[in-house]
Amino acid sequence: MKSKLTILSLALACPAVMFSQEIAQTTSLPLETKTEYTAPSYNSWSLSFGGGVPLMQHADLTSIKSGNTLVGYSAYFSVDKALSHAFGLKLQYDRGETRQGYFNTKDSAPANAAATRKVAGRTQYDGISLIGDVNLSNLLRRVDRKGDFRWAIHGYAGIGVLAYRAYQKDEFSQRLMTEKKPFKFNSLFGQAGAGLKYKISNRVDIEGRLMYVITGDDSFDGGGSQYTAINRMNAKTSDNFFNATLGLSINLGKNSNHIMWVDPLKDIYNRIDDLETKVDNIQLCKSGDADNDGVCDDWDRQLDTPAGARVDGAGVALDVDMDGVIDLYDKCVTIPGPVENNGCPLTNNNGLVSDNETKLDGIEFDLNSDRILPNSNPILNSAISYINSSNDSYTVVGATDTRGSDAYNQTLSERRASNVKQYLINNGVQSSRIDIQGNGKHDLKYPECDPAAKCPEWKNRANRRVYFKAK
Repeated sequence: MKSKLTILSLALACPAVMFSQEIAQTTSLPLETKTEYTAPSYNSWSLSFGGGVPLMQHADLTSIKSGNTLVGYSAYFSVDKALSHAFGLKLQYDRGETRQGYFNTKDSAPANAAATRKVAGRTQYDGISLIGDVNLSNLLRRVDRKGDFRWAIHGYAGIGVLAYRAYQKDEFSQRLMTEKKPFKFNSLFGQAGAGLKYKISNRVDIEGRLMYVITGDDSFDGGGSQYTAINRMNAKTSDNFFNATLGLSINLGKNSNHIMWVDPLKDIYNRIDDLETKVDNIQLCKSGDADNDGVCDDWDRQLDTPAGARVDGAGVALDVDMDGVIDLYDKCVTIPGPVENNGCPLTNNNGLVSDNETKLDGIEFDLNSDRILPNSNPILNSAISYINSSNDSYTVVGATDTRGSDAYNQTLSERRASNVKQYLINNGVQSSRIDIQGNGKHDLKYPECDPAAKCPEWKNRANRRVYFKAK
């Protein structure tokens, strides 16, 4: 029993190290005009006192026996320190008297009480203990609650030292059976329980508490081991009792609220409210957005984008087929064509492309990959429609950038062309009208990118492409 109580004391000491004692702090806010939010300060000290009724229920002599209920008294006083909104410590002094047995020691004993071993007992005790206080309500409270609350459930567990004087009475006399003087380390005891608090005001709380006290001593009830057979208790079993109390807590300090009555996220709510009042001070675009394309002029690379044009993240108007005509004015968004024909290819009377080569500039590939990217599908679908509308046959040409060996790039370019050919066939183009050709790294859209390190990555990506040309 003593070793278990020692382990309990170590367990209670750990949270005190883990929880911070900082009750107030100052936080800087990242606003255009620097402001400081000062978190409110809270009280953390209090005094508690109260009284109640102890009932001995785990002993040789108990407070409720044969229809009789023997009521004692108890009182406590403690100095309390909250280490956070959810955990605190109490240094508590307890004093009281338990009454147990077959009759009240204040009454006359029945005849033959000694012979029948129907005796009475009472125990006067004093205890000093260190108790951990867990605010269960603050741990379980809803995080979106912003209003104040007045009820709280607390859990308690602690360990201390105990002194007592145990008396026994029969029809002959009342005598002292056991005495433990204050306050020896070998007189450890523990107590644990729960309490329900109500906040009367910012300074005063009222609390009902039920504690279970483990004395660690089989002689606490005053009965002695000779009564084991009567009560069917094992020898050397700890005498334990319940202690129900009603008390008050007085919160100390100059601040208006005690931290145990504060929602742990209340400071965060206050900071959010403070930010909301200052949001007008934040300027997202210092230089404005002259062309109203949604990209601030501070990082807009094209300050005169036409109204209605779609832009990329840098504010540049999109040109999907990269023919020099932005999509806003391009009549053939996915097929390249000259500016004078609104971005569409020039055709003769037979409906054929005037050039003998048509580039699918949007068909690009990742490094070392022959997988067709999903964003290439619209361009390929347009190519299918064009090929099926003509009578010519075409060669699908694959190319790479300049990284890697000639042999590797030759194979990679053929795989890319083959994948595009297979896509065209799978979607309605006759296989007899298409063949493939791999040009490796010797067919660069940007010849200056040899070696690749001389160019930005977007140029190297443009070199990794597939296009088709008429035979």
